[in-house]
Amino acid sequence: MSAAFLEESLAVLASTPATLNSLLRDLPDAWTTATEGDGTWSPYDVIGHLVHGEKVDWMPRLGIILEHGPSLAFPPFDREAQFHSGARKSMGELLDEFLALRQEGLARLRALNLQAADLERVGTHPAFGRVTLRQLLATWTAHDLAHLLQISRTMAKRYKAEVGPWAQYLSVMKD
Repeated sequence: MSAAFLEESLAVLASTPATLNSLLRDLPDAWTTATEGDGTWSPYDVIGHLVHGEKVDWMPRLGIILEHGPSLAFPPFDREAQFHSGARKSMGELLDEFLALRQEGLARLRALNLQAADLERVGTHPAFGRVTLRQLLATWTAHDLAHLLQISRTMAKRYKAEVGPWAQYLSVMKD
C-alpha cells in the first residue's frame, strides 16, 4: 500500500515540469502574465512559487522529519516569495529552473528508499502542529495539481468574453 502511494505521488511529481513546459513555454506574455483580477496570480507567478517551494519547502521539510522528527518545527514558508526574488527571469528560465530543481529533489527522495514506517514519521508544522511524512508527500502532489488547475483556469478565463454564449457550457468560466 505505501509503496503504491509513494510511486503514485512520484508519478505526478515527476510529470509536472513537462506538463507545465508543454503548456507555457514560448507563449506570448499575454497568456503567462494574465491574472483573474487583483490579488490573484498569473501563470508566471505560479511557476515562481513552485521554484521557491522546490528550494525551501518540500524536500527540506521532509529532511527535517527524517532527521529531527517532531522536535524541530519547520521554518515558516513564504507563499509569496516569488514576488520578492529580485531579477525577473523569462518564463523559459523559470521552467528550466523548476525542472532542474524537481529532478534533483526527486532523485534525493528516491535515494532515501523510504519504507512504509517512514511515511508515518512525524514532523511539526508551524501552523498545523503534528503532520506525517505521508501527509507532506500527499500535499506536495495535490499542490502541483492545484496549481496546474489554477494556471489552466486563469488562462481559460482570458477568453471569457470571446467565447460568447458558449461560456454557459464551460464550467471554467463560472466565477
